[in-house]
Amino acid sequence: MKMASYFFFYTYIGLVVVAGIWGAFINPVWDFAALFHFQINDLNDFERINILSQYRFLRALELGFGIFALTFFKEIFSDPKFNKVFLIIMGLGIMARIVSWMVDGNPGLLTKFFLFYEALGWVMIFVFSKSTLSKNGQ
Repeated sequence: MKMASYFFFYTYIGLVVVAGIWGAFINPVWDFAALFHFQINDLNDFERINILSQYRFLRALELGFGIFALTFFKEIFSDPKFNKVFLIIMGLGIMARIVSWMVDGNPGLLTKFFLFYEALGWVMIFVFSKSTLSKNGQ
């Protein structure tokens, strides 16, 4: 269980960090074309600038969460407070995907893959960390 939990943690957080850096500071226009099949440069300047600004901001928050998780890896698996914060943040992302599916419509296969991968990872991290926290008397 430990190896699976760490695998999901590092692959999830690794992607969060890479996507955060890429989308916030390198090439968010590529994201729109490749991930969403949307040519953001076709929008007028006002729309494009504001969408890109918000997208970069959200990707920077994603990067910040990844940095937090890497910095406090040990605490996430040993301290109940860090564990809860991590699982809540990760869980909110999963819940947002589910709400979007219900409210906005059926997403593409890549989005579904991320949803199920994240949910499986959340469960694995939850189960393993709860067992380690209970062994430590917390």
